[in-house]
Amino acid sequence: MRINVITYFRIYEIYFMLNKIEHIGIAIKDAKTSVELFSKLFNVQPYKTERVESENVNTIFFQVGPNKMELLEATSPDSAIAKFIEKKGEGIHHIAYDVEDIYAEMKRLKAEGFIFINEEPKAGADNKLIAFIHPKSSNGVLIELCQEKK
Repeated sequence: MRINVITYFRIYEIYFMLNKIEHIGIAIKDAKTSVELFSKLFNVQPYKTERVESENVNTIFFQVGPNKMELLEATSPDSAIAKFIEKKGEGIHHIAYDVEDIYAEMKRLKAEGFIFINEEPKAGADNKLIAFIHPKSSNGVLIELCQEKK
């Protein structure tokens, strides 16, 4: 998103790099049980399910008002989600932010000292390019950057 601000006849362009929270990811053990639980909680059914082979995960998306929630179920015992659940149990896994230009945002954040788990964006669920910031460089929070594929 770009906003032009006019002050004393000068135009400044301000770029908002992290536009909004795109979704919150929740690690789950069992899709059937969790879909039932969250459908009751949110009072809606999931709008989409998708398998992401590169991450060994099944994703289930809920639209809750203007917000999205992503349930993440491991499809392999050596997937990141399976390891997360083994170590920490079910629960919030990551917070994802929408960005306009994932490459520019990764460059900016690397210059600020953030460490990425993957050096280049990769294909994710819901027609997105994604990249994760390592929790060691973000106070223990796994941050995902998401850009709509063009």
